Amino acid sequence: MHVFDKTANGGLQQVVAKNAGDVEQIRLIREHLSHIAARFTQGDFSGPARIHGNAMPGLAAMSAGAGQIRFVYGELPNGAQIDYSTDQPELVGAIHAYFDAQLSDHARHAVSGHHGRHHR
Repeated sequence: MHVFDKTANGGLQQVVAKNAGDVEQIRLIREHLSHIAARFTQGDFSGPARIHGNAMPGLAAMSAGAGQIRFVYGELPNGAQIDYSTDQPELVGAIHAYFDAQLSDHARHAVSGHHGRHHR
């Protein structure tokens, strides 16, 4: 399950296994989000562009302003998360647009807000 929680300074993306006992799925989630956070930190947004298209809302602005966005990876008991944060209002808007597009693309496997939110 994908959870996209927009915040005042960015957002929190979480991916959690539906079955908390599925150790292999949890490992794969952690590996995937760790990889995404590392690539985003380096300014590499080619993964989402390849999957969702170059015109994905928020992606171009996030890519251009990557040096001003913090992407902090963290593990959850049944998955992982990336905390996106910035002090730049236009980049907060880009993160929110990106989250909205992710929610639309992931459809029944994604929720917004605090649904199922886990704390570190």
